[in-house]
Amino acid sequence: MGVLTFEKEIKTAVPQATMFKVFVLESHTFIPKIVPNVSIEILEGNGGPGSIKKTTFTDGGDAKYIKTKVEATDKDNFTHNYTIIGGDPWSDNIEKISYEIKIVASPDGGSICKSSSKYYPKEGCELDEDKIKAGAEKAFGMFKTIEAHLLANPDACN
Repeated sequence: MGVLTFEKEIKTAVPQATMFKVFVLESHTFIPKIVPNVSIEILEGNGGPGSIKKTTFTDGGDAKYIKTKVEATDKDNFTHNYTIIGGDPWSDNIEKISYEIKIVASPDGGSICKSSSKYYPKEGCELDEDKIKAGAEKAFGMFKTIEAHLLANPDACN
């Protein structure tokens, strides 16, 4: 089995710059304030390219934490690339998961979050697409929680 790629677009009324600030530039500060069962710490670096972050989940789900490596961040074009490099539990079948995020302004003043994720299986392993989709839905739920908070509190990240 080769690399699995998933594309997703999410429209939101939250402006482009706010989305980028909350989800990329200052995620380690804002997300834990909005989602109480999540903490994010920078293990290496300053949050920019090459940095390693650890996101911990205390909601009792399968994932206890994930480690990500920031590959690239382009503040001018609102793009961000990162790779999940491990976690607990980490799949015996996945070597890494790479994400490319682009946030574009929408004509109504909100934004569109475009995401591409690539799942790289370990040699000789099969990936469970249903399990991957279930994990993506959980992440989408967290996104919706953060979006609702930002819409209800427009000055929350100033």
